[in-house]
Amino acid sequence: MEVGKSTLLHIIGGIDVATSGKVYIENTDLSTLSENELTIYRRRQIGLIYQFYNLVPILNVKENIELPLLLDNKKPNKEELNSIIEMLNLKDRISHLPSELSGGQQQKVAVGRAIITKPAIILADEPTGNLDTKNSNEIISYLKYSSKKFHQTIIMVTHNENIALQADRIIKLADGKLILDKKIK
Repeated sequence: MEVGKSTLLHIIGGIDVATSGKVYIENTDLSTLSENELTIYRRRQIGLIYQFYNLVPILNVKENIELPLLLDNKKPNKEELNSIIEMLNLKDRISHLPSELSGGQQQKVAVGRAIITKPAIILADEPTGNLDTKNSNEIISYLKYSSKKFHQTIIMVTHNENIALQADRIIKLADGKLILDKKIK
């Protein structure tokens, strides 16, 4: 099966279904899960970060970050929420809507939303593609911190070689085929 990079992330995240083969995450074949089970898997095991943020426009910063918990009928832990908001340097923006934020701030909110549930896997589809160097570096540092603190796997699609070289492993796809699989550190 030939797959593009974003499609691969969507298959790992249980958003799209593989047309052939099987996807196992922690010994579970995703194709055996019902729609309800897939929804729970995505909520609890996957954090998603998109290039274009995908924030809910009518929710403020705080509400966008805590949304995955609320969708899972969980009450946000105030200390953890505040810690994430502070780490992302969004304390003075918590009541702002996405339209009132810069691109870098919006992507920080997306990172907060992805890490608030402490998922096993964070899927990041070109998370720095629309950002300047300063904001790109900040986003990568937040992802590294979250990965270390919560023992998460970060799977990121990027065309930025400098960002890719900060990874522990680089897997390169071209035209739907694996062309490189290299451990960096």
